[in-house]
This record gives sequence, C-alpha cells and structure tokens, in this order.
Amino acid sequence: MSTAKSATTHQHHHAHHFRSDLHEFVSAKEGIWIFMVTEVLMFGGLFVAFFIYQALKPAVFAEGASYLDWKLGALNTLVLIVSSWTMALSIHYIQKGQNQRATWALITTLACGLIFMIVKYFEYTHKFEMGLMPGKFFFFEKAVNAELPLYFGFYYSMTGLHGLHVLTGMGLISWVLWRHLNGEFNEHYYTAVEGVCIFWHIVDLVWIFLFPLLYLIE
Repeated sequence: MSTAKSATTHQHHHAHHFRSDLHEFVSAKEGIWIFMVTEVLMFGGLFVAFFIYQALKPAVFAEGASYLDWKLGALNTLVLIVSSWTMALSIHYIQKGQNQRATWALITTLACGLIFMIVKYFEYTHKFEMGLMPGKFFFFEKAVNAELPLYFGFYYSMTGLHGLHVLTGMGLISWVLWRHLNGEFNEHYYTAVEGVCIFWHIVDLVWIFLFPLLYLIE
C-alpha cells in the first residue's frame, strides 16, 4: 500500500523551546511515561479494590468468573499480544526507511484492536441478554449468590475502562497512520509513533493482568 505522499518525507524541525531533536524526543518520551504512570495508578486502584472484595467474598467472585468464556478472553489476549508486536514493528520499519511495511504494520495493529472490540461486543451482548448486569440492573434468575452483581460491577468497570483505552489507542494509531501516509515520519523523526506505541503497550499489559484476574479465578 504505497502512495506518493508516503514516498516523500517532510523535514522535521524541533520546537523552539527544545535544544535539539534529541532533547525534544527524550522530553516527549518522559512526558508519555509520566502520563502512563497516572493510568497505571488509576487501574491499580481498581485492582486493589478487586483483590480486597475477592478475599472477602471468594465464592461470589468464583461464581462470576464461571459465567465468563475464558476462550474468548484468551483469544483477545492473543490478539493484543500480536498487536503489540506489529506496533513495535511499525517503529522498526520507519527507522529502516521501509515505509510500506510500516504502513501495513500500523493497519494490522488497527485490525487487531477492531477484532478485540468485536469480541468484547459479543461478550457484552451475551451477558446483557442473560441478565448478568451490575448493581440494580442485575436480573439473572439462576444466580447462586445474591451478591453476584458485585462481581459484574467490577467486570464492567474494569473491562469497560480498558475498552475505552483500546478505542483511544485505535484513534491515536489512526492519527499516526495518517501522518505517516503524509510522509511526516522517517528514520530521524518518529516521536509520535513511539509515544502511541508506549500507550498501546501499557493498554495491552493491563489486559494481560485483567484476563487471569477476571476469567480464571476459582
């Protein structure tokens, strides 16, 4: 998938408040990592609350996990691992000046994100139909534990927040793909792609923790 625009790169000039291109690159990476620390802290609060309630009500959480399809969770885990690899490949190809391969790597990453969200859509709709909802919206008649809505409150909060991050990541990948097709990145300048790559890796890492926590507990 090559275009005339992708064959022509634009000369990048660092902003006036940076000493050099390297200073701009390092500062941008430090900024994205500081932002990602706040993201980890946000998810960390949910993880801590989950661990506390799971310890207090192990039977409730074990029953909740039994209604999840671990095969779909495993599929989504594999999809996100592949997407992290292709996202990293996009930077590698840009560094090597292989623009067409970088384009396809970004497109593949987007496709993986879309597959992930489609799988979550089918998971969510199936649970909605069953009545496995959080809080007062719960109407599943076969529940053994009366507090089962608590588990699904955590399930929807944690997977829903993660899903929003996946959608945000897909939007950012689309943004860098558009800029890449316009020839804005080359082996000397790919700061935005690296920043989005860091964000995407953290989003993938969060899911790797969510999958066993929600789907595999007993």
